Amino acid sequence: VQLVESGGGLVQPGGSLRLSCVASGFSFSTYDMRWFRQAPGKERELVATISSTGDRTTYAASVKGRFTISRDNAKNTMYLQLNSLKPEDTAVYYCNTWTLERNYWGQGTQVTVSS
Repeated sequence: VQLVESGGGLVQPGGSLRLSCVASGFSFSTYDMRWFRQAPGKERELVATISSTGDRTTYAASVKGRFTISRDNAKNTMYLQLNSLKPEDTAVYYCNTWTLERNYWGQGTQVTVSS
């Protein structure tokens, strides 16, 4: 299993970014997926989830209405659209999937929101 995130960067408050997570080594279209984030000095927190077919999504209260999770199973890729970004959204963002035995993580992509 390999998960590779990209798309992070430095953006001003109110700006937007789109994160991508390219998956390989497993049957991507049959797995639910998640985005997490971890800010300095804080625990990793769940941001959004998406079902294997993409028809069901959930969001943390802190990002609902601003972030959108999606996936393209033909491209083995998951996305996270980040809009109306705030300084408190600054974190390393990770994509994730899991089995009964373990979690799988990407290396993360840094998002910094600052003027």
